Amino acid sequence: MSSTWAGLGQVGLLLLALAVVYKPLGDYMARVFTSERDLQVERAIYQVGRVDPKSQQHWKTYVSGVIGFSFVSVVLLYLLQRLQGILPWNFGRTVDPGVAFNTAVSFVTNTNWQSYVPESTMGHFVQMAGLTVQNFLSAGVGLAVAIALVRGFVRSNTDRLGNFWVDLVRGSVRILLPLSFLFAIVLIALGAVQSLKSGVDVTNPDGSVSHIALAPAASQEAIKELGTNGGGIFNANSAHPFENPNSWSNLVEIFLLLVIPVALTRTFGVMVGNKKQGYVLLSVMGVLWAGMLTIIWWAESHPNGPVSLLAGGTMEGKETRFGIPGSALFATSTTGTSTGAVNAMHDSLTGLGGGGTILHMMFSELSPGGVGTGLYSILVMAIIAMFLAGLMVGRTPEYLGKKLGKREVTCAAIAILAMPTVLLLGTGVTLMFDANLSYLNNSGAHGFSEILYAYTSASNNNGSAFAGITVTNDWYQSSLGVCMAIGRFVPIIAVLCLANSLARQKKVPETAGTLPTTGPLFATMLGGTVLLVAALTFVPALALGPIAEALA
Repeated sequence: MSSTWAGLGQVGLLLLALAVVYKPLGDYMARVFTSERDLQVERAIYQVGRVDPKSQQHWKTYVSGVIGFSFVSVVLLYLLQRLQGILPWNFGRTVDPGVAFNTAVSFVTNTNWQSYVPESTMGHFVQMAGLTVQNFLSAGVGLAVAIALVRGFVRSNTDRLGNFWVDLVRGSVRILLPLSFLFAIVLIALGAVQSLKSGVDVTNPDGSVSHIALAPAASQEAIKELGTNGGGIFNANSAHPFENPNSWSNLVEIFLLLVIPVALTRTFGVMVGNKKQGYVLLSVMGVLWAGMLTIIWWAESHPNGPVSLLAGGTMEGKETRFGIPGSALFATSTTGTSTGAVNAMHDSLTGLGGGGTILHMMFSELSPGGVGTGLYSILVMAIIAMFLAGLMVGRTPEYLGKKLGKREVTCAAIAILAMPTVLLLGTGVTLMFDANLSYLNNSGAHGFSEILYAYTSASNNNGSAFAGITVTNDWYQSSLGVCMAIGRFVPIIAVLCLANSLARQKKVPETAGTLPTTGPLFATMLGGTVLLVAALTFVPALALGPIAEALA
């Protein structure tokens, strides 16, 4: 009972902290992307890149910037890993081609899936100059795309969505960098490690010597969580005491997971000139997040195994310094924000608890979603919800003064269907070959859940995993990499096409027949649409894995 009250206290502190920063951070981000003034450091970056910050881009040019920049980032990060042996702080470590490809795609797509042991594979230079840099840039790309979509609602009679390079630089320089710097110091103060040494040797009581790995963990941990990246500088991720030393650092890291996606709803409301619109999106995100937290927390506190029942809960795979409440809170937040960092082994969750984390990702990571991706994902769902409402009342739907016709709904449908397509195909094809099943450490429903979780995580750019599956063979490395790329870039292209279609329209005035989008009716419709889409798409797959395991 005491742990329950302690957990509720953590939730209360978390919500209070988010409420305190919601308005100032949301307003600040709106000013960042609407200001006409460039900082001196930004002007220097534009000069080096030969970018005209005053120019406005057509949506195809904006897409070309996103895809081109991401492709170059993949190539450079791949080369950086392959050349690690001649770089500083390599400690004699090398990276295989398959691992390098998978990791490059993973970090550029904001997935941060890791099929390797970081402390024995990556040197500090590659960690800092490659992986940490991509933590900033991949988050910046998602932020830029979300802002471009918001401009589609704001602007009229234009085919210009802003400038990708300006949005990327401003998001990185004015938002991600200062916040990461501040919270890296906070994490160091709380006990996180920041060291350029490879490790230290310690003598055990029996006289043997063990090597304890060290790394520049705090600086990567801050942007890892703030940018909803995930990935760990140590193999145990945020369960490692060097990354996440205590319950206070645990709460800080969960706060970092949520703060930008939550505050972006305020940014949206400010930019469209109606703050209530942002509150509605936030309420839907919050209800979905709270519902999944309740399910996962309850499932881990009320297991169906005899040993766990005697213990009063399932602590296997969890850190005692966090307990069930802190683990459930982290698991819910990381799977709802496309982060993928973990402070407990998700493979050890109960059938219902593990199924909850999978389902939370299957919502399309919009409760509250990743940096930028959460906002544009829920706006796409809002368009689908308004389209369904229009069908029910027999009139052309509209949202924020923009008509939702064939082009808009098609773009929204493509953005929604890309993820489940590669998720289900990847899972199905993997199950067709016995060689792939040999990499599972479990059989039956749980083994199926391990595969389903892997492709759900990759397709949603989450990056967490059920650790019972080994993904080091060529099939998993390549197929998961493809899922990451399609799950990231197909929705981005569709969202930018949607933004262009909206921006070209002239705003239509509200009439008596316009469905209000600032009240509980629309919020209910939007939340119901998210649940309906997930249920129709994924319940059959869930029934074969986590649901069957939970009922066993």
